[in-house]
Amino acid sequence: MFASALEEPKLEPASTAKPDRILIIDDDEALADVLSRRLQQQGFEAFAADCGRDGLAKARSDHPALIVLDLRLPDLDGFTICERLVDSPDTCAIPVIILSGMERPDILRRSRAAGCHYFVRKPYDPNALLTLIRQAIRESDDWQEGNDEARMTG
Repeated sequence: MFASALEEPKLEPASTAKPDRILIIDDDEALADVLSRRLQQQGFEAFAADCGRDGLAKARSDHPALIVLDLRLPDLDGFTICERLVDSPDTCAIPVIILSGMERPDILRRSRAAGCHYFVRKPYDPNALLTLIRQAIRESDDWQEGNDEARMTG
C-alpha cells in the first residue's frame, strides 16, 4: 500500500518537454524585447503583441501559459483586455500579470476586479517578476489538474 505512494514519478525526457509559452502584450517594443529575451534565457518561449486586439487574437489562437499585460495600449486598455480574457471560455484559465507604471489604489482594485492574478509596477525587478510568473503558472496548472480530477470523479 505504501510502496506505490513512495515510488518516484516518471519524468519525461527534457528534450520532449515543451517550454511554457508567455504572451507579452505591451506597446513598448524595447521592454517587450528585453522581457522576451530574459524569459527565453529562463527556459520559456516568449512572444509579443504590441496592441490589445492583436494580443487578444494571439491569446485565443496560441493559448499561452501566461500573459504579461500592460494597462496602457494604443487601442484597448489593459482592464478591457483582462476582462475579455476572463469572460471567454477559451482564455479564462490563462493567468494574467499586469505590468504597469500606474500604481494608485484604484488601479490596483480595478486590476484585481478585471481578473489579473498579480500586479507588478514598472520599473520592475526581473527576478521578482520571474518568481510571480512561475507561481502563477504553477497555480494555474494545479487548478486545471483539480478540475480534470473533478470531471473524472464527478
